[in-house]
Amino acid sequence: MFYHEPVDRTISFFSAEASGPGLADLAGLLCCHGQITGFGRTAARLSVVVEEPWRAHVLAREFRCRGSDAQVTAAECGRPQVRTSFRVDLLPLALRWLGERCTGDSGKAVPEGFRLSGAMLRMWALAGGQQGPQGYLLGVDPLAPDMHERLVEALTPLGVPAKLLGPKADQPAVRVSGRRRLEALLELIGEPPPGAEPAWPIPPPAEEAVEAPVRAPVRRAEAQAEALDLAVGQ
Repeated sequence: MFYHEPVDRTISFFSAEASGPGLADLAGLLCCHGQITGFGRTAARLSVVVEEPWRAHVLAREFRCRGSDAQVTAAECGRPQVRTSFRVDLLPLALRWLGERCTGDSGKAVPEGFRLSGAMLRMWALAGGQQGPQGYLLGVDPLAPDMHERLVEALTPLGVPAKLLGPKADQPAVRVSGRRRLEALLELIGEPPPGAEPAWPIPPPAEEAVEAPVRAPVRRAEAQAEALDLAVGQ
């Protein structure tokens, strides 16, 4: 007899598919190395520099499906960059992450009472997620170290406990490891868009089958029968 662990296929209340896309989802880009720039208290612009061109084009589509313009350009460092124009509808996001002054690049911080959603987490994975040697890595902003622990804390209510990589890591990141946690992460962010598969979480395979514990009593009965046969033979 064999037992197989049941798989829950229900959609999580927090998953990316649980609600329609909205501008608030773009906060996931600020969890990694995305930047938001305020223009006084009238408008704001969101930008993110990424490592691969596919990330820039996928993110540009994500911006547009949320009603925001987005241009893919080359940043000063030469890497792909996605950037919006200055927009009034991005001002609430800037006020939350930059504070009341919201002028220029005043330094972002995780807002008080911040609650991470699956849609935000999907944006985070699209911009800075990658496979690591011991789990899945979500990149964090090296210029905002005060945010790192707060972001680890924000993952816990979603059922994805994570650890912050130490200073010896090449790049600062939050690591999610373990089959159950990676399955929870995958449920939250949904399926990868075309081309993103190599950078998406892959839970390790579960054991195909576990032998039922009824085998132990059977072995004991067999041992008792053998002992009885020996006694009778004597």
